[in-house]
Amino acid sequence: MAEKKTKKSAKSKEKDNKLFAEFPNLYKDISEDDLASCMAYAEEYKAFLDISKTEREFVANTIEAAEDLGFVDIETKKTLKAGDKVYSSIKGKGLMMAVIGSQPVSTGVNILGAHVDSPRLDLKPNPVYEDTEAAYFKTHYYGGIKKYQWTTIPLAIHGVVYTKDGEMHNIVIGEKEEDPIFYITDLLPHLGGEQMTKKANEFIAGEDLNVVIGGMPLKDAEKEPYKAYVLKYLNDNYGLEEKDFVTGEIEIVPAMKARDLGFDRAFIAGYGHDDKVCAYPAVTALFAQERPHKTCVCMLTDKEEIGSYANSGAQSVLYENFLMELLAKNSSKDGAFDLLLYRKAIAASNMLSTDVSNAYDPKYASVSDPRNSAYMSKGMKIEKYVGSRGKSGTNEATGDFVAKIVSIFAQNNIPWQTGELGKVDAGGGGTISAYMAKHGMNVIDAGVPVWSMHAPYEVISKIDLYYTYLAYKAFIENI
Repeated sequence: MAEKKTKKSAKSKEKDNKLFAEFPNLYKDISEDDLASCMAYAEEYKAFLDISKTEREFVANTIEAAEDLGFVDIETKKTLKAGDKVYSSIKGKGLMMAVIGSQPVSTGVNILGAHVDSPRLDLKPNPVYEDTEAAYFKTHYYGGIKKYQWTTIPLAIHGVVYTKDGEMHNIVIGEKEEDPIFYITDLLPHLGGEQMTKKANEFIAGEDLNVVIGGMPLKDAEKEPYKAYVLKYLNDNYGLEEKDFVTGEIEIVPAMKARDLGFDRAFIAGYGHDDKVCAYPAVTALFAQERPHKTCVCMLTDKEEIGSYANSGAQSVLYENFLMELLAKNSSKDGAFDLLLYRKAIAASNMLSTDVSNAYDPKYASVSDPRNSAYMSKGMKIEKYVGSRGKSGTNEATGDFVAKIVSIFAQNNIPWQTGELGKVDAGGGGTISAYMAKHGMNVIDAGVPVWSMHAPYEVISKIDLYYTYLAYKAFIENI
């Protein structure tokens, strides 16, 4: 009798345990085959990240890969049928791609939406100056950064400049082993007593994020010989004159490559995980589609770090124009557009806003709710809402949509976790989800947890990256 009672109690305990939400570390029980796939996918991601540090580079490299897979510019297609693969560049800094499904576009589309801009330093319109026999670039920081983190690290220059003849010049300096790097100085600790009494946001002023770019004078220069040397170098190698900087989009980014972190190589440290660690699996999930049930769309946006403004940000109508064109060319032989049909199609659409979230860090536990935080290596994080202090600026997914998402993940054995960015009054942040939800579609935020978000060198878990790819793929194939 006692033995039967023990067995019954064990079953009862097992049943009771299923009532609790548990999010185990995924490395504990992963199979050797899955671990090998995880590590291989991480290598592909690192390689792509190293050549795609700016939004322009990510878009250009994605288009190149897409064209190799049969994607064509949507402008070249008069009609769209099931299996067609099309894209549209958004000012070279954003991108829309789609694989047409067997169902009409009018029944709705499935969207994976990420952003490909990252915090960085941009050059000012008149950036070059000299001071005390050295040459510098003046910068204006882009996005939310801790300014002191950008001093005393190797920096690279990436960007484009348009000269007066209309020619575009690509510039990448500081990435090759033989390239020079660039640098922002800091004060030595021996004389830093006063500096160290300041608040962290006052250690380094924005106007002091000046990048060292040279220290040799141009012989026989009539004025400012150190600045003149730099200008002559840029003119000789890129055909640039000083006035051309105002036409440029030149970014200063960390020169470090993405590297494995830890003896076990469980993590990846790199620049731009926010949000390329979600953009890359979104792209590869779309690339895996050949003839989906519903039309699948990948949306890569710019300017998210500063509010998604401008003609390349998620608030731009150019992204919506692509969706309109999908509908018109799929539902009408002459490409006629029906506004009401479009609005109904968008309202029937579903989207994952694929953006990163904060990963719980025990060193900074005071700003997090441990019961409602994402943890490293426990899978993709679903955030029903984002925003800050009272859910300001958020989209909040409806319960029925969340239920569909977690049901799909359960059917496809996709692990996930959930929570918030941090404690309610500690701060917060937004994504592109609210800008898309206003069109009526179902939207939820889902992405990779990150340590040291917005730092020049951020950290993610390889297993989170891999299962995020599988989650995005399951979403667009099954929702």
